Amino acid sequence: MTTDFLERFDTSRPVLGMVHLPPLPGAPEYDPDAGREAIRERALEDARALEAGGIDGIVVENFGDAPFYPEDVPTHTVAELTAIAAELTDAIDVPVGINVLRNDAEAALSVAVAVGADFVRVNVHVGTAATDQGVLEGRAHETMRLRERIDADVAVLADVHVKHATPVGEDDVRRAALETAERGGADGVIVSGSGTGAETALEDVERVSGTLSEHGLEVPVLVGSGVTSETVGDCLEAGADGIIVGTALKEGGETTNRVSSERVEELVAARGS
Repeated sequence: MTTDFLERFDTSRPVLGMVHLPPLPGAPEYDPDAGREAIRERALEDARALEAGGIDGIVVENFGDAPFYPEDVPTHTVAELTAIAAELTDAIDVPVGINVLRNDAEAALSVAVAVGADFVRVNVHVGTAATDQGVLEGRAHETMRLRERIDADVAVLADVHVKHATPVGEDDVRRAALETAERGGADGVIVSGSGTGAETALEDVERVSGTLSEHGLEVPVLVGSGVTSETVGDCLEAGADGIIVGTALKEGGETTNRVSSERVEELVAARGS
């Protein structure tokens, strides 16, 4: 199964906004006094603020669950994510993506299929990365076969040299992108900076976009961190086909704050038509 990621949007250069979930039950920072309802209300509020600001799609992830499980996330976390994502997909009319941190692609695909989401993000799809969760190894062979097996019309976006990690072995971003798209079968690749909110090097965007084009691969390239209303145009000019942005859309530019519709409007307007 192959899927065209960009066809899911009303624009050829989508801006995707993050719904960073607070700590879920079972995570060290979960607030039992606020409870599950507070988490869902916050997620719905952020999703609606993103849509009201003109966002083209959203990505839901268990951002508050640090320290993260490396790969196999507990079933109770998957259940919470599914319940929240189901409410979001019912509440908004833009495409929804799922990212299960740190690197549980099986869970992400399963949640996406259950709630009718459009895509997933996989942090380490091919190769090996040294992270604060230890060494993570790509499981593209499992992820892509699972998608076939469960007949999931879900696009797979995969990071290249993912943030909060150091690549083991292959450190050429161009080669890594080629392996991710060509041999890993990803429907889109994501280039990002060193961490959440960190600026992405335009040179990396240019290298990745150019390499994929040179090899005849029509795989979209997305910038995955550090984009602001001042830099979104530069990212697109460097060869990005889309943007994933979280921190710059939050009140005061703080990652854990609520989404600001005004900030969303400003960045979307800066993207242009």
